[in-house]
Amino acid sequence: MRKVVRTGAVIIAGLVTAAALTGCGGDGRKSDPDGSPDAAKSSRAPGGDGGGPEADAAALEGGWAGKTDGKAVVLSVASGKAVLVTEQRACTGTVKDMGKVMLALKCADDDTDRTMGSIVSNDGRTVVVSWDGGTKDTLAKTEPGAIPSGLPDLPTP
Repeated sequence: MRKVVRTGAVIIAGLVTAAALTGCGGDGRKSDPDGSPDAAKSSRAPGGDGGGPEADAAALEGGWAGKTDGKAVVLSVASGKAVLVTEQRACTGTVKDMGKVMLALKCADDDTDRTMGSIVSNDGRTVVVSWDGGTKDTLAKTEPGAIPSGLPDLPTP
């Protein structure tokens, strides 16, 4: 019973942190003077042509969710900060440019399975993160401000 409550608390804390990081609303893009966001979108294309690692890091911004080994995984990235929440733990850290885009995280319980991850691919809809601990997460982009589906139910006392 205690483990269920603790797991629920970790999930809730992670979702609140992820929502705060992503701003729970707009995507933060500015539109051009005529009101269309197309100019902003073209400058932030995922894996842009010649955009370098900074363009790839910018393309990682936002919310991502999926399942690995049947367990929910949520990643939120905003302004170079990252939050990763799984059913067991919450980790926070930064997006780093180490010749390729990397996630450098520290988990609240000192677990090291997902502390250093490299972005294997990101097409703007799906991101694949390969972690030094051996895990590989495939996550889908979520709508801004939306809570991802497929998360476990909150425990009841």
